[in-house]
Amino acid sequence: MKQTMTKYWRSLDELNNPVEFKQNEIKLELDAKRAVMKKASGSSRRDFLKTFGFSVAAAAVVASCKRPVDKAIPYLVKPEEVTPGMANYYASSYFEANEYCSVLVKVRDGRPIKIEGNDLSSVSQKGTSARVQASVLDLYDDARFKTPLKRGEATNWEEIDSYITKKLEQLNNDQKKVVLLTSSIISPTTKKVIASFQEKYPNVEWVKYDAVSASGILEANQQSFGTALIPDYRFERAKVIASFGADFLGTWLSSTEYTKGYAAGRRVLDKGDEMSRHYQFESGMTLTGSNADVRVPIKPSEEKTILTALYYQLMQAKGFMTIAAPDSPVDVKGLAEDLLANEGKSLVVSGSNDVNTQLIVNAINNLLGNYGSTILFDRPLNTHQAIDADFEKVISGLKNKEIAGVLCWGVNPVYNHPNGEEIKALISGAELSVSFSDRKDETTAACHWVCPAPHYLEAWNDAKPKKGVFSLSQPTISKLFDSRQVQETLLKWAGEEQPNYYEILKANWEENFSGLQSKYSDSRLFWNDTLQKGVFEAEPTAEVPVYSENGLENALQLGNSESQGWEIVLYQSVALKDGSSANNPWLQELPDPIAKISWDNFAAVPVKWAEENGVQNESVITINGIEMPVFVQPGQAPDTISVALGYGRETAGKVGDGIGKNMYALASIKNNAKQLWLSGADVKTTDKTYELALSQTHHSMEGRPIVRETNFDKWQLDPASGNEIRKEHLEHHVSLYPEQEFKGHHWAMAVDLGSCVGCGNCSISCQAENNVQVIGKEQVRNRRIMHWIRVDRYFSNDAENPDVYHQPVMCQHCDNAPCENVCPVSATPHSEEGLNQMAYNRCVGTKYCVNNCPYKVRRFNWFQYVQNPEFDYASNSDLGRMVLNPDVTVRSRGVVEKCSFCVQRIQEKKAEAKVAGRMLEDGEVQPACVQSCPANALVFGDLNDENSKINKLFKNERNYHLLEELHTLPSVGYLTKVRNKKA
Repeated sequence: MKQTMTKYWRSLDELNNPVEFKQNEIKLELDAKRAVMKKASGSSRRDFLKTFGFSVAAAAVVASCKRPVDKAIPYLVKPEEVTPGMANYYASSYFEANEYCSVLVKVRDGRPIKIEGNDLSSVSQKGTSARVQASVLDLYDDARFKTPLKRGEATNWEEIDSYITKKLEQLNNDQKKVVLLTSSIISPTTKKVIASFQEKYPNVEWVKYDAVSASGILEANQQSFGTALIPDYRFERAKVIASFGADFLGTWLSSTEYTKGYAAGRRVLDKGDEMSRHYQFESGMTLTGSNADVRVPIKPSEEKTILTALYYQLMQAKGFMTIAAPDSPVDVKGLAEDLLANEGKSLVVSGSNDVNTQLIVNAINNLLGNYGSTILFDRPLNTHQAIDADFEKVISGLKNKEIAGVLCWGVNPVYNHPNGEEIKALISGAELSVSFSDRKDETTAACHWVCPAPHYLEAWNDAKPKKGVFSLSQPTISKLFDSRQVQETLLKWAGEEQPNYYEILKANWEENFSGLQSKYSDSRLFWNDTLQKGVFEAEPTAEVPVYSENGLENALQLGNSESQGWEIVLYQSVALKDGSSANNPWLQELPDPIAKISWDNFAAVPVKWAEENGVQNESVITINGIEMPVFVQPGQAPDTISVALGYGRETAGKVGDGIGKNMYALASIKNNAKQLWLSGADVKTTDKTYELALSQTHHSMEGRPIVRETNFDKWQLDPASGNEIRKEHLEHHVSLYPEQEFKGHHWAMAVDLGSCVGCGNCSISCQAENNVQVIGKEQVRNRRIMHWIRVDRYFSNDAENPDVYHQPVMCQHCDNAPCENVCPVSATPHSEEGLNQMAYNRCVGTKYCVNNCPYKVRRFNWFQYVQNPEFDYASNSDLGRMVLNPDVTVRSRGVVEKCSFCVQRIQEKKAEAKVAGRMLEDGEVQPACVQSCPANALVFGDLNDENSKINKLFKNERNYHLLEELHTLPSVGYLTKVRNKKA
């Protein structure tokens, strides 16, 4: 059998547009064969079929099944580093929508197909988010620009360079201002390029704009510490965490990094382990709030008042103030006592973009001695640099004709600014407007010229996410389209003949960064080592800026926290964040971690109000005239409604256009800063309904111990606390099944429910690894979502403020599997290593196994999702199919599929160990979900290895099995969830 291989590009045509070239090449060959077939008849036609490897019977089968033609094209000269069928990994850096992650890119035969976290990075620490995992699919997005554009029509770089260079020179000579409008730039070399561009054109002003900024924190720290920075929050060091509206496990600042630290500070396995206590004050139920030990629903208008009361409580307790604390909507005395008992080991954060609120937070942290312990300044975060007021000046400049040109890079204010329509007209009416976007968006549609940049997986770059922390990006594939790096474009317009950003990048590192390390005396060795590892970290500095109370007195002036009608909270969704990846179907189909809704945003309303007004899920209400479907959200604060941003795109692509409503229009600009909440909203009920795609419709465990829970103080006294039922089940286990014996490996997985935060990263990581299909809103509504690992969410206790539980559920790989003995064609056998297998070519789709599985983890392919125009998502174009993992079969209609513990990875590592003549090491095999989990909540290994981590976790007294009363003997164990509520 031929072995599939890739090849070198053979011509410039193929290099510039390989997909179209390949299509034309195959089409010509097939047309030639059809012409021969048409002339042939009888025996000659049979001879022709045999020539191409078919029998007459096989030809009939192929004709009826329309089997695709697979082609194997060998290398003419094979690259030394490439072994066909084996993956290469390249270190790179992800930075989109203000989110940074150091990554490893898995490349198969020239195609990036999977993103993994880089364990050498102190920032992301091997973890990823769902958005990072899905970014590989953005590379193969049909909405990407194939060529440069001039007023919507294709053009070439020569025309663009000629016109824009002359125009820039003209505007410079006429002393008319041009604004280079970018999102936050964390690349040191790119900053040097921008400086060179400004040196050539002194009339160019560089302004940063972030859709959801940290402007309030930056400006508050400018007043408190004399420098506009975001400090290094160390959640793993904090014994008490108090968060006010900051979704630090979901979308706030550096969520992957914070999830790592948060989980590390709450992981309890043995007596003596310590656990932080987490307080969350928020309006809507966020991912972070769902994990809190103590959650307090509040209105956004009450946040500053509560923080002020907390500050006064602390000052009074420390003897610095004799006057009583002002009234607060909630009692903060218990929180103040807890914080004071952990001075220097606590952490208070706020997600507010209000400068005065952040000034009070700074004062509280200073009062508690948190600076230098849980809040450090030696590694400030660089991912959020924009000051909202700067962009408001740009708008005024465009209105007053003071700004004649705007160059847009990584920004989309026409979509994500409350005055988007006005900005659209201003950009369109400017003398010069250029977009460097690599794909369609609303701001690009308003620009005269489009100079498409490559995807980050096609480009060279560097990054400095934190002070002293550096990383590199490198191309992992030849550019798919006629794009050019923005850095080269700016240098070209600045007068360089043939700018080469790679050479500029390398020279900058040799000149400026080699001296930061002492390991290599040769800068080339330093460059090569960093490029291979992906990261380089210099020694941190011990700078501790002096705290000042500048602005605090004014900040403490209480605002009116009385109810002013409905208050609307706008938040970034865990999947889409600011909406820049709205055309990514993996993210659109990822259920919201709380509501379990995909393919829409919605209005989360309080339970009590919904009951009083006859409002149910899928009812429609209007918010300031905008119609929104309703989800009745347990835990939503009274008189508040939460709505996600990132939806309502009009120019995103075939997947993202028209999905949901754009709620940026409800944001407001107060004191020149964007505020993502408003008060006094006009909310009305209607008689309309709107269908929502819920992947989970039951919200209670209905008395069953599906998720088991205990409190930290009880666990300390009794490690089996919360797991009492386990012993009873073990004593009454009786089975007619023969006892399984595993002589080699016995693969198993442990899930620490105390560490899992419910982020959904595992679902997307599994989807990318295992070619899991996107099925669309209608089929999700039909309960047919295909994710091999789902994250169930349950509510308990008070509906006004419930406890929330997240539980990842995949195939349990039962040793007494109920699915195996009902399959009439033996399509789901049990392996000698404890895996419940699926033989797709044996499955005939009876679905007996699906009905007999008590965990409901098997998925049935109701339709042919691939190459089907009814499911026009990623896998239905030649470009989109480039993301598929060749190690995993793409399942066809009529078969059952499910989690395989990434058996392809197991076999790969076994083969590597066999070739090396050694035993597999513990932790060497990592399924996709385990490898990418930002909380380290999943552990995989061999139960037959007595010293393995999985073996020890299965023996831990917190361990139990899902529905263990059924005696299915799952190979997945769950560790009882531990909370740390006050006794």
